[in-house]
Parts: sequence; structure tokens; C-alpha cells
Amino acid sequence: MTTVERVPQELSARVPAEQRGPGRDRDCVRLLVSRGVEVSHHTFAELPGQLRAGDLLVVNTSPTLAAAVDGRIGPARVVVHFSARGDDGRWAVELRDPDGRGTTRPRAGGPAGTEVSLAGDGRLVLEEPLRAGGARLWWARVPGPDVPGLLRRHGRPIRYSYTERDQPLSVYQTVFALPSADGAGSAEMPSAARPFTARLVTELVSRGVRFAPIRLHTGVSSAEAHEPPSAEWYEVPEASARLINAARAGDGRTVAVGTTAVRAVESAAGPDGVVHAHRGWTDLVVTPRRGVRIVDGLLTGLHEPEASHLLMLEAVAGRAAVERAYAAAVGGLYLWHEFGDAHLILPEENTHPGRCFSN
Repeated sequence: MTTVERVPQELSARVPAEQRGPGRDRDCVRLLVSRGVEVSHHTFAELPGQLRAGDLLVVNTSPTLAAAVDGRIGPARVVVHFSARGDDGRWAVELRDPDGRGTTRPRAGGPAGTEVSLAGDGRLVLEEPLRAGGARLWWARVPGPDVPGLLRRHGRPIRYSYTERDQPLSVYQTVFALPSADGAGSAEMPSAARPFTARLVTELVSRGVRFAPIRLHTGVSSAEAHEPPSAEWYEVPEASARLINAARAGDGRTVAVGTTAVRAVESAAGPDGVVHAHRGWTDLVVTPRRGVRIVDGLLTGLHEPEASHLLMLEAVAGRAAVERAYAAAVGGLYLWHEFGDAHLILPEENTHPGRCFSN
């Protein structure tokens, strides 16, 4: 999807920014800014200077769960990644094999009826694949109602092989994360917001930038899979819908913080481009063909060349802009993944981005 065919291994961010330098939002987090095919290089602390009064940042308040739990199938060790809780009480899960380095490698799920013993005397039973013909994510029945409690007691954050070591759950929480009353949350961190700090938010507010909170609980993505996202639960509150519609009616730009925020607001938008308060499940995949109705810009991380998220970036910015930005990111030695650098996509100056209103 880009001219970058492979991300060099040395460009994977192996530890959080605050363990590389002075803080999440300081000079150790870089910010690549795209305006059309023009790119410029900054630090994340310079974000306020790239925005203007009246701009609206849409932020995801979903907290990250300690979604990885050790288990066994008979004598064999496995790691269970809890992805999402369904309306019927079942959980979508992914089974992984420990790799001996503290991380995991893919394994096929199933068959139906497989029982997994979990840490703390819990257990689950696989029932059916999440997608027809799929082998990775399965719906599982977990006896007992307190899976969030199980995760709090025995879980740890999902970690992939490009990271250096386990990190505490606090490292995976963004400044916008709020606990859910039912214990629900994201299997993987909504990481685009990770470099924000309370200090930076205060500076943005003082400059007239506004915030519209939404909530989307991210499922397991598994970096090896490169699959389109599964259905995810989201909520756009009435107050946030009003803020987004007001920004569209005025001169402000609506900038989504993360692909999760794009998915939520675009799911809540009607064919007329008006955002309505809504909660429920979305299976929307934003592609260049579908286009965007609401979002003018996007603040995100850097994604693998084959990741489906890049189609969303193309929908917002166009393919030429994404290719130019990713070539600049590799050439500039930007860092990838959830602990890496950031990419801000804005419309070209003195233009109003076209929006697609097709279904």
C-alpha cells in the first residue's frame, strides 16, 4: 500500500518514550506533519503550533486492559488474548504460543469444544470462529461473570516481539483513558494519544483547541495478521456529536486522534455528513473508495506497510501523500509501533478537503 515494502527492524520502538528520554511529549517523540505531499519534521511538543484556535481533536477515552492471560490446553502452555466481550456474554479471544522470550507467536484457534485452563482456576471453552472460515479469533464461553476481575488479577498488557520487555499497565494508558463502569476496555492501547500529557492538553486548550471524547474499545490486531479490523464497540456521546457538527459548520478542522476515533465518528455519521449520538457495534472499514465524511485530519502512529489502517490514511490524505510521508519517515529514521513517533495529517493550506458522501 506504500512504496515502503518493509520497515527496518531497527526502526521498531522497543521501549516507551519516557524510558528513552525526558517524557512522553518531549523531544524523544518526533512528529511528522503531512500537508498534501509536503512534509515537515517536528517534535511532539510542537503539536500546538501545528493546530489553530477552533480546531477539534476527537480523542478515544477507552482504557487499556491487561488482556493477556496465561493458560493451558492439557499440558501445553498457551497465552490467551481477550479481544472483546460480546452482547451475549461470550468473549472473542486469540490463542497464542509462548515463544520463550516473554512474547508470543501465532497459533490457530479451535477446534470447537477446546477447553483452556486459565490462571487463577479460571477456564474458557472455544465455541466458534469469529469469522466464518477464520482460524485466529474465536468466540469463547467463560464461566462466571467476572472476566474483568480475572484480567485485573492475572492479566498483563498484550506485548509483541518487537518490544524489549514487559511493561506495567500504566505505560499502556493514555491521558484520556477513563475506567468503564462494566470493566470493558481495549485489548490494545489506542496508541495515537499516548504522547499527550496533561501539560500538553492544557497548552492546547489555552490556544483554543477543543476536545471531543468518544469511546471505541479496540480488539486484538496481532501485528502478524494484517487483517481488516473486526467489529468493535463504540460510543459517540451527544455532547461530542454537537461539538463535531459545530466544527464542521465553522472554520475549525476536525482532527481524529487515532484510527479508532476515525472509525467511531465515521460510523456515527449519516449520509448527509451530520454526526449523531450513537452507541453499539461497528464493522465499518474506511477505505479510499468509501472516503471520509467527517474527518479533516488525523494524528496517528506509523503503521506496517500491509496494515489495513493505511487504507484509512489514504482515504483522509490520498495515496501520494501517504507514500511521500512514509518514505520521509523511513529516511528520517522515525520509530514505529505503539511506543514510536507520530504522524499528523492535515489538509493542504487554503483548501477545504473534499468529503465522500457515498455509502
